Amino acid sequence: MKKILALAAVAALTAGVSAYAANPFSDVTADDWAYQAVSDLSAQGVVEGYPDGTFKGEKNMTRYELAQIVARLMAKEDQLNAEQQATIDKLAGEYADELANLGVRVSDLEKKVGNISWYGDARMRYQHNNANDPSTDKYTGRIRINAKAQVNDSTYVRGRLSTGNVNLKGNADANVTMDRIIVHHQFGDNVGLTLGRYDVAFGQQVTWLYGNGFDGAELEYNQGAVDLKAGFGQFSQGPTSGLEKQDSFYAQAKADLEVAKLGVDYYKANTSEKAQQTEVYGANLLIPVGQARVFGDYYKDNEGEKAAIWTAGIGYGAMNPKKPGSFGIDVAYFDVEKGLYKSGMTGVQVPEDYFTKDGSFWLATGDVALQKNVFLHAEYAFGHDADKASEGDLGDSYTFSLNYKF
Repeated sequence: MKKILALAAVAALTAGVSAYAANPFSDVTADDWAYQAVSDLSAQGVVEGYPDGTFKGEKNMTRYELAQIVARLMAKEDQLNAEQQATIDKLAGEYADELANLGVRVSDLEKKVGNISWYGDARMRYQHNNANDPSTDKYTGRIRINAKAQVNDSTYVRGRLSTGNVNLKGNADANVTMDRIIVHHQFGDNVGLTLGRYDVAFGQQVTWLYGNGFDGAELEYNQGAVDLKAGFGQFSQGPTSGLEKQDSFYAQAKADLEVAKLGVDYYKANTSEKAQQTEVYGANLLIPVGQARVFGDYYKDNEGEKAAIWTAGIGYGAMNPKKPGSFGIDVAYFDVEKGLYKSGMTGVQVPEDYFTKDGSFWLATGDVALQKNVFLHAEYAFGHDADKASEGDLGDSYTFSLNYKF
C-alpha cells in the first residue's frame, strides 16, 4: 500500500483527536489531497518523516513502518472513542510480531479497565486404539473459547467455554460447559494469587492432569528463572480418578538453570479409601543441546500401591504455530508400574491401557505448523512389553489431530 493512502486511512481513524496541525514536510504542499491528513498525524506525533525533511508519500509502506504507527496510536488510546479503540486492538493483533520487535507488548492493551479479549482453539482428532477392532477407534472434535477481562492493573478474570470431545462417529451433540472460571490477583511483580477452577499439571513428558481442573486457590512466586507454586482445594469431577471431592495440596518448583530446566512436584490427596490414598512426588529435567534436547521424568506414589513411572527421551526442534514450517519431534521411553495412573489424568493422547499395566513402551510425538495458527499433532505408541505374560502385550496405537488457534 502506498504510504500516502495508508496515512489517509489512519487519519480517518483518529478523527477527533485534537492537535495543532502544522506541515513539517517539504514534499507535502497545501495543494496535495492528503495535506490535512499528513499534517494532523504529524502534529499528533503519529507519523515521522525522513531526516532530510521529506515525507515520501509515494513509497510503499512496510509492515514494520505501519507497526510503528500502530504503536504510537496505542499510546493515544485514551483519546479515542470505543470504535476507534476496537480498530486499534485489531491492528495490534495483526501486527503483534512487529510490535514485539519494537518492544511493544500487545498484552498491554488488556490492562485497560473494562477491556475484554477473546481467544480460543479448535481440534479435530482421530485416535486408533491398540485393538484390531476398528469400532474402538475415535473421531472427535472440540472447540474452546476463552474470555478474559481486565478488572484493573493487577486483577483479571477469565472464563472458558468448551464443547468437550464431541464423538463425530456417533452423531453426538455438543454439551457446552463453562469448564474454567478464574480470578487472578497480582501483588507487585513477583507474587500472584489465582482463585477458581484452573489447570494443574505435573511433569513435562507425562503431564499429569487429574480430573477436569482444580477447584481451589494457588499462590505463585516468580523471580525470573525461579517459579514457585502452592495450592489447596479439590480436583474437580474426573472420569474415574477417585480424587474428586477430596481435599488436596500441591507444591511445584521450577528453575531455569540456563544449561538445564529442572522441575520438582508434590501433591497429596486426603482420600477416605486407603486404596485411593495418594501422595505423589517427582521431578523432571530437560537439557537443551542446540536445537535438540534430552529430557526425563520420575514420579512415585508414596502411598496406595507405591507405584512409579519414569521416562527418558530426546527431541529436536520446536513448533511455533505462528511460523508455518516450524516443527518439533520427540521420542521417549516409558517404564510404568500400574497404580500411579488414575483415569483421565494424562495429557498424552494414546489409550489409557498403556498406563494401567506393568510394562514399558515407546512414544513418538511430532508437531508441525501447516499454516499460521494451524498445526498438525501426531503420536505413535509402540513396542509395548508387559511385565506379566498374563496381561499380554498391547498393539501399536496412534493419534493425529488438526489444531487451530484463534
